[in-house]
Amino acid sequence: MVIAVDGPTASGKGTIARGLAKHYGLAHLDTGLLYRAVGMQARMMGIDPDDPLAAVEATGFPDSLLKDPELRGENVGALASRVSVHKRVRAALLERQREFAARPGGAVLDGRDIGTVIAPDADVKLFVTASVEARAQRRHAEMVRRGQDVTLDAIREDLIARDARDRNRAEAPLVEAPDAVTLDNSNLNAAQSLAEAIRIVDDLLARKAAE
Repeated sequence: MVIAVDGPTASGKGTIARGLAKHYGLAHLDTGLLYRAVGMQARMMGIDPDDPLAAVEATGFPDSLLKDPELRGENVGALASRVSVHKRVRAALLERQREFAARPGGAVLDGRDIGTVIAPDADVKLFVTASVEARAQRRHAEMVRRGQDVTLDAIREDLIARDARDRNRAEAPLVEAPDAVTLDNSNLNAAQSLAEAIRIVDDLLARKAAE
């Protein structure tokens, strides 16, 4: 079974995807980490993340970079959003993601183009979303817990800018797949969001089994 979980930044899709993977005993891949690694590698190499020809050089990052806790930072997230608009960068990471989705036993992948590009034949597709205000408050609380000095207004503005880049990019824009089920968790906590996601998956699997 392959489960595709898409959605905008700070929507909670990663937490839901990890929870689904644990619940159903599936492997999990946070595809956003790949783009964060490219963004961080570009910074370390002194590469302009907005230069499509230069940014692709950063796709050769070492696997060890994926374990760097700095990848979760706001600055790296902004870099990831900038390098992800480039066709060559996305193409370089495409096969890596598809191979993970095709692994024996199934998988859960979360990102922004899983259900539309990476795994269009996924058994279940979820589009996780929330209001900008709810996402900004969650991300702000997360950053504060990590001891990072950042304002709620700055995070809100950054999310709006990332949403615009993700939805308007020419290559694999953030868009809900026609057969995806939307989960708006603006008013749900993490546990409630996961419970709703599991309910949706179980319901879809039951329907398919009955067909």
